[in-house]
Amino acid sequence: MRKALNDIFPQPPAGLDPAELDMARIPTHVAIIMDGNGRWAKLRGGSRLAGHQAGIEAVRESIRCASDLGVRYLTIYSFSSENWKRPEDEVRGLMDLFARTMLAEVDALHEEGVRVATIGSLAALPQETRGAFKAAWDMTKDNTGMTLVVAINYGGRADIIDAVGSYMDAAHEAARAGRTPEALTEEAFSRHFSTAGIPDPDLLVRTSGEMRVSNFLLWQIAYTEFVCTEVLWPDFDRYELLRTLLDFQGRERRFGAVG
Repeated sequence: MRKALNDIFPQPPAGLDPAELDMARIPTHVAIIMDGNGRWAKLRGGSRLAGHQAGIEAVRESIRCASDLGVRYLTIYSFSSENWKRPEDEVRGLMDLFARTMLAEVDALHEEGVRVATIGSLAALPQETRGAFKAAWDMTKDNTGMTLVVAINYGGRADIIDAVGSYMDAAHEAARAGRTPEALTEEAFSRHFSTAGIPDPDLLVRTSGEMRVSNFLLWQIAYTEFVCTEVLWPDFDRYELLRTLLDFQGRERRFGAVG
């Protein structure tokens, strides 16, 4: 049962009215590029890893709030395929943080009916990190609440290349079996992505004031609405999410048509 708005947003800051949110127009799929952990830590004299640790609470807040509002899919960009270029100690610390956090949070997510899925190449991750995400999937895969999609070791260009390979493999298999290969349409091609079965994002949020997509869901965001906020990720809370949703609801989505 969906919670009342005053329960989801019990203490809104001045000038922000949760009653303005149209619950009939909550986006089905919200994607978030979580940016600014390092800058948040630097401003406080801490390490980048301390910033990543501080960002965990923002992840919890976003998952809880999105689920309470009825968002069906929430995709968070946790680690890109380019992030391996970061200092070794930061990468190692991140992988440990992912594993520990997933194992610590999965019971609560399961109780809330959240299904935990991943996109990206898990094969390159440390065994403990892979195991944590696999355990989360095994526990929650039959849940019917919101699907939390963790993009980890994910790259949008690689996703497209992999989809091309998958489509070609299917076409060759059909030809070998004497069947006509499936026609190459957008719908057919989309079924070969790691996001098959997940609707394209309605809303993409990027924190920390940056204005780029960073190789994230390049095929899937063709008609996604973007909201970029100056807030650094560890400071992103349910009220910041509310602001992005109100911004989203103030737009007219035409998908290339004339309004």
